[in-house]
Amino acid sequence: MDYIIIGLLILILILVVVSIFKNINESNITERLGKLEVSMMKEMGDFKNDLSRNLSEDFTKLNEQLEKRLLAINEKVNERLDQNFDKTNKTFMNVIERLSKIDEAQKKIETLSTDVVSLQSILTDKKTRGIFGEVNLKHILTSVFGERNDQIFRLQYTLSTGVIADSVVFAPEPLGTIAIDSKFPLEHYQQMVDKNLSKEKRDNYEKLFKQDMKKHIDAISSKYIIPGETADQAILFLPAEAIFAEVNAYHPDIINYAYKKRVWITSPTTLISTLTVIEMIIKNMERDKYTSIIHEELNKLGLEFARYKERWDKLARSIQSVNKDVENVSITTEKITKKFETINQVDVVKLDYTEEE
Repeated sequence: MDYIIIGLLILILILVVVSIFKNINESNITERLGKLEVSMMKEMGDFKNDLSRNLSEDFTKLNEQLEKRLLAINEKVNERLDQNFDKTNKTFMNVIERLSKIDEAQKKIETLSTDVVSLQSILTDKKTRGIFGEVNLKHILTSVFGERNDQIFRLQYTLSTGVIADSVVFAPEPLGTIAIDSKFPLEHYQQMVDKNLSKEKRDNYEKLFKQDMKKHIDAISSKYIIPGETADQAILFLPAEAIFAEVNAYHPDIINYAYKKRVWITSPTTLISTLTVIEMIIKNMERDKYTSIIHEELNKLGLEFARYKERWDKLARSIQSVNKDVENVSITTEKITKKFETINQVDVVKLDYTEEE
């Protein structure tokens, strides 16, 4: 019974203590929570203010950076636009320039077409074709040898038979005087290469073209190869490269026929090459002629130099002899001078002795 009462008292005491401790903890906790809330509210206010200030500063800096970046981008864009504008402007100007050149070229082509038509109308006539060939031949000769070089070539040269050659070239021996005659067999050539005609007609025109060429070769061989006056060869000048190419490529029988007749078939290009070779031969011969003259003059100069050497040797021997005589005279002069000095010294001694006596 006593134990039960004691246990109850202890239990009541514990409950009282717990109740007191609970009240104390609740008040402390409430107070602390209040202080903590105030502190947190203050810190939250400070943090909010700091955050607002930092955000404002960061926003200002970010805005400034964005403005700077935008300005830089704007400058870059303007620079690129200016560059692209300059390039576009240059391209546009180049296009305009090229268009003007194309327009000019088109005008020249139209003019050339007109000239070609005019040339075709000119070349349809045999006489005008002959004049065209002669003018072309003159241009080639003057281009190689120069204007009015009568010592090397002449135009419209009359031979002893009374035949007039379009031109002659005075080549060195053993070639001699070479006659050049211009021929322009155009009609049958044009018909021969006309693809619109039938093969039968073209074959027929080919035979006529060969006949024309052989007639020209025979005429040149008989008129312009004169023994004792001209070279044993002559030149047939075709003023059209196309005809020359046709003959060499597809008609070797004409080449062989001309070779047997001692006639060279040339075009503007091959004639220039031939005349250039002749010019080089003439220059070499002139150089050799002057070389022989120089050699002869050097031999004469050698003889004169031998005479000069002989006379110089004589003069040198004379100079050596005179030099030796001069040395001998100098030696004698020195001896006489010494004698005089000795004599003078002896006289002076005697005179001094007499005066003392």
